[in-house]
Amino acid sequence: MLAELVIENYAVIERIRVRFPAGLNVLTGETGSGKSIVVDALGLLLGGRASPDMVRTGAAAARVSGIFEIGKRDPARRLLESAGFEIEEDEVLIEREIQVGGKSRAFLASRPVTVTLLRELAPHLADIHGQHDQQELFVPAAQRQMLDAFAGAGLLREQVAAAWQQWRACQAELEELERLEQDKLRMTDLWSFQRREIEEAAPKPGEDAALEAERRRLRNVARLQEAATAAYEALYESPDSALARLRSAGRRIEELARVEPELASLADGLRAAELAAEETALALRDYLSRLEASPERLEEVEARLALLDKLKRKYGATLEHVLAYLEEIRQQLEAAENAEARRAGLRRQLERLAGTYEEAANRLSARRRQAAGELEACLQQELAALAMEGTVFRVELSSGPWTPAGTDEIRFLVSPNLGEAPRPLEQVASGGELSRIALALKTCVQSRGEQALGGPPRTLVFDEVDAGIGGRTAEAVGRRLKRLASTHQVLCVTHLPQIACFADHHYFVNKREIHGRTAATVEELHGEERIREIGRMLSGKTLTPEALRHAERLLEMSARAR
Repeated sequence: MLAELVIENYAVIERIRVRFPAGLNVLTGETGSGKSIVVDALGLLLGGRASPDMVRTGAAAARVSGIFEIGKRDPARRLLESAGFEIEEDEVLIEREIQVGGKSRAFLASRPVTVTLLRELAPHLADIHGQHDQQELFVPAAQRQMLDAFAGAGLLREQVAAAWQQWRACQAELEELERLEQDKLRMTDLWSFQRREIEEAAPKPGEDAALEAERRRLRNVARLQEAATAAYEALYESPDSALARLRSAGRRIEELARVEPELASLADGLRAAELAAEETALALRDYLSRLEASPERLEEVEARLALLDKLKRKYGATLEHVLAYLEEIRQQLEAAENAEARRAGLRRQLERLAGTYEEAANRLSARRRQAAGELEACLQQELAALAMEGTVFRVELSSGPWTPAGTDEIRFLVSPNLGEAPRPLEQVASGGELSRIALALKTCVQSRGEQALGGPPRTLVFDEVDAGIGGRTAEAVGRRLKRLASTHQVLCVTHLPQIACFADHHYFVNKREIHGRTAATVEELHGEERIREIGRMLSGKTLTPEALRHAERLLEMSARAR
């Protein structure tokens, strides 16, 4: 429920602050005084489009803020808590700011939020109904939404939408698989050739590096033999080898040690050097025994390296990349080989999901058919109370294509005149009749639909719902708004005294000059002020004693009606 609304520098409003209690709140005033601007400002809080044209001339920004009361079990509370907001004292502050440059900002509980969140929150807080909404009554989708709200079919619609999404996703996957089938068949031949080429070569990680080393050795056998032989002879083979010299030096040290015992330790170092020289010489001898020229092996190595280079040029910079590509095309071939099995599986899945969707859509259709008759009876009863006795209202259901909202196409048909066949709303309803039909639909949907859903009271806003009516019909509309206000907070902009007299709280919107500029103001009327305003609505520019007496009688009549 809207507890307070503050508007600053918005159109002709400089600053107003209004508290709205529960019950029927009526806004009256001369045409162009700014009544609908108040409603537009409330719409801005609920995620409406922001226009820099609404910023008051000379101001840097327009600001609108509202405090909404939220109950413990209100769906709005669950939505806000899931978004990370904590509700303190069962109230939440929503703010919108429009800068003169066109930038718009939104705040919730003093934290920046997206307008999308406000739009998600809006249905749980308020419902604004104006002349634009009357035009929406002509749209089949809006009519279907109203019937579903009356039927309390929100959960069923969610189930149907979820089933449709799953069915459509599966269908899209199957269509894509079939579309790409020819391309994949052409690629299969290429992938098979590439796999065969790599598998026949059977490369191993690091193989090319080992072959490069072997090729260098085979190309330089003579140089390697010459160098190894020279080293072997210098260490071991020749009479003047390093090993012979070390042994000779060792014998000399032994002779010294017999005379100078402290030199015996020098012999140990020479023995270690002898052992190292001998081991190196033996290793060179073994190397020489294995080292031999082999033109045949060199040719094999050259051919193998050429093959590996070819693979690397085609499939990757290294053999590791080549092997990774091999694994990739193996998976592609496996997927191509299993494509038919995948298509068959998708067809079975699509058939199952189609059955799930049809079952959910049929349940929703059954709920709609049942609710259609009940809505017809409810609406005709409401219209009779709004001086449209004898009006025939029908809900026409027909089968249509599969959609997230089910398979039903729904149209509201009406016959305001006895004996005429019901026809679509836009063909037969006048402006005044459409206003009353809209109010009757709102009354039926709000009372029956929200009871079925267990929904809490909300703020219902009616902007000039009295367009095109007057007299006894206007009084009937006032009574209906009064009845609606017993379960919901109602804000109503009206020009008719027959409606204004039923208000629990009456607000007067007026334009006046403040500091040389026109500004709209809002004040709550009581007692004599209210009588004079209703009298003005009755008599026009000149307030007559007869109008005042008639205003008093209207207020007395509305008080008895309570």
